[in-house]
Amino acid sequence: MALPQVSIPTYELVVPSTDKKIKYRPFLVKEEKILLIAMEAKEQSGIIDAVKQIVESCTYNKFDVSKAPMFDVEYIFLNIRAKSVGEISTVNLRCPDDNKTFVLTEIDLTKVQVEMDKEHTNKIELTEEMGMIMTYPTLELFSSFDGITTVNATNMIDVIASCIVQIYDKKGEEVFEAKDSTKKELIDFVEQLNSKQFKDLQKFFDTMPKLKHKVELENPKTKKKSEVILTGLNDFFG
Repeated sequence: MALPQVSIPTYELVVPSTDKKIKYRPFLVKEEKILLIAMEAKEQSGIIDAVKQIVESCTYNKFDVSKAPMFDVEYIFLNIRAKSVGEISTVNLRCPDDNKTFVLTEIDLTKVQVEMDKEHTNKIELTEEMGMIMTYPTLELFSSFDGITTVNATNMIDVIASCIVQIYDKKGEEVFEAKDSTKKELIDFVEQLNSKQFKDLQKFFDTMPKLKHKVELENPKTKKKSEVILTGLNDFFG
C-alpha cells in the first residue's frame, strides 16, 4: 500500500519588477538539504545554485530564475524561506557606535520589501547626443562571476557591459542593440567613457531596487541606539 501524500500549501506574491502575481510553496526537506549542504561548504557559487534550484521548484517552474533581476529572486526566496522555516530570522548584528559589539536581533521576514530609489532610472544620458538603456543584473550573470552577488570594483566593467540593452545616438538617429555586439566591444565602449559618464552608470547600480530593511539596535555596553540597514539576502540570515 502506498503511503499517504502530505498536502503542501500554496501562497501568492507579487514579483517586484513586473507587479505580476505568482504562486509558490514552502521548500521541502529534500530542497532544504541542498541549501544546507551549500551553506556548510560556504561557497557563494554553490549557495547561488541552491537558491536557483529552490526558487525554480517552489514556483512550480513558472518563474524564469536565470533571466530575472537578482532582487526579484532574493525577494521570492525570502518569502519561500519565511513560509518554510519561519517568518522570524535571528541575525547577529554589529553595533555601529563601537563597531565591535554584536547583538542577536530578530527580523520579521514578512516586513522585508524591495525598495527603489526615487532617483533611479535605466536610461543613462552620456552626452546630449548619446545615451544607454540598461537592464538589471541577473542570477545567471552573477553565477559567471564565481558566485559574487554584488557589483564591486573588480567586476564593475564586466557587469555594466553585460547589462547594456541599447546604445543610442540621437544625432544620427541610430540605435545599437547590445545583443548585436560582442562582449569585448561592449567592454571597450564602457572603458572609453570619462569619469563623470562612468559615475552616472555606477549610479544605476547604486540606486537599483534591492531588499532593504531598517533595524534599531541598542548596544548593551554603551546603551546607545543606532539604526542598521540590511540589504541583500546575506544580511537576513545569520
